Amino acid sequence: MKNSKLLFMTQAAMIAAIYVVLTVLLAPFSFGEVQLRAAEMLTILPFFTPAAIPGVFLGCLLGNILGGAVLPDIIFGSLATLIGAVGTYMLRRTNLFLAPLPPIIANSLIVPFVLKYAYAVPLPIPFMMLTVCIGEVLGCGVLGILLAKVIQRYPSLRTGFAINKNGQE
Repeated sequence: MKNSKLLFMTQAAMIAAIYVVLTVLLAPFSFGEVQLRAAEMLTILPFFTPAAIPGVFLGCLLGNILGGAVLPDIIFGSLATLIGAVGTYMLRRTNLFLAPLPPIIANSLIVPFVLKYAYAVPLPIPFMMLTVCIGEVLGCGVLGILLAKVIQRYPSLRTGFAINKNGQE
């Protein structure tokens, strides 16, 4: 019991740290109305472990703070990632290719309103939904699925997440 709690906290902290590092290092691409946040590939991880839910949420929260985001973005952008992570976890018993959909949808619906009202971006919300969606498809969908395939392929990574070959807990 104690070891499982420690493993959960360690996984969450490592995922959060990786998310922050990727977001801050790639800041020019991580923010704005046209963005490709490579760290969003980590939103695939709740498919493998529930520890990724607080991990990606805290990583996004800290990444937004350290990246200089305004308060509404820190709050609502991080909540969009949390909603997406919970949705991915709920799909863990389904097809892996469905797993990126919750963060893609959550961010595509929430982030454009943050851009419009917190940053006064003059673009129409439907257009920003499209641009954010494209970035999320690339980050969560393409990079996330690639990350998931690497995790499934290498037994040592699966052991770290306590999952089987098919990606199930």
